[in-house]
Amino acid sequence: QHVDVQNFSGSWGSGLAFCALLHSFFPDAFDYGSLDPGARRHNFTLAFDTAEARAGCAPLLEVEDMVRLPVPDAKCIYTYLQELYRCLVAMGLVKTKKR
Repeated sequence: QHVDVQNFSGSWGSGLAFCALLHSFFPDAFDYGSLDPGARRHNFTLAFDTAEARAGCAPLLEVEDMVRLPVPDAKCIYTYLQELYRCLVAMGLVKTKKR
């Protein structure tokens, strides 16, 4: 709901894409349905805190930087998602192909 990821910049601007991604792995962490797309600071804080607490993801992005920019930097988003993916794989929540 309220998420249509098309790229690594504007699609992540409300913080809801991060929340939706984390909610898919940790559905008991928060009530996704109660989130407001306009509450960017809250959404980013919730997502980054959940990623750190539940997945052990390093806090590579700052909430202040995310809300300061109308469109997030694609390279920063991509780097953060790579780190989150690495953490989820390490927890066994994402299966990878064995080589």
